[in-house]
Amino acid sequence: MMNLRHLLALLGLLSLLATARAYFVTIDAHAEECFFEKVTAGTKLGLAFEVAEGGFLDIDIKIFSPDGKIVHEGERESNGRYTFPASMDGVYTYCFSNKMSTMTTKIVMFSMEIGDESKADKDAANTEGEGSSNKIEDMIRELSAALSGVKHEQDYMEVRERIHRSINDNTNSRVVLWSVFEALVLVAMTIGQVYYLKQFFEVRRVV
Repeated sequence: MMNLRHLLALLGLLSLLATARAYFVTIDAHAEECFFEKVTAGTKLGLAFEVAEGGFLDIDIKIFSPDGKIVHEGERESNGRYTFPASMDGVYTYCFSNKMSTMTTKIVMFSMEIGDESKADKDAANTEGEGSSNKIEDMIRELSAALSGVKHEQDYMEVRERIHRSINDNTNSRVVLWSVFEALVLVAMTIGQVYYLKQFFEVRRVV
């Protein structure tokens, strides 16, 4: 019986992890990007984000409910994680705004997590299930949230590592080009000095 419960717990964990999706978006200066999720009332929604590149690594964020009301609003945030239950059926909107930036483009990495059961379904499962299975489900949800956070951090660190590697490669290329330019300048100056000194010490014969 315990093995069956463990199997059900593993399947539940996999189904929870499958609902977490990671995205990368480039937001130009004076621009705004919005994303949408259609859910039913009682569904648990989660948003985690990091500004990976651009300016002071800040972005404005707004979350709207289906009736147009603001669920969450933040200004010039570098990262964040927000979780809330859907209060009604419909489309919830996540908007990242870079309108405060005059020139800098921002790269934002974010993940959207969606619960796999509504509040009514959860209550029905609680009345029919045993107390031990409810505890396992709670542990699965906590583990799922923790793993999603770890995955988000890993993705963020991968992006930062890729950006830093690109910056280092560009810097190394510029250093090499500058060194070659300096060498050419030194060679040209040496040839010019030799030619000048040769002309200066040259004895001209008068016929």
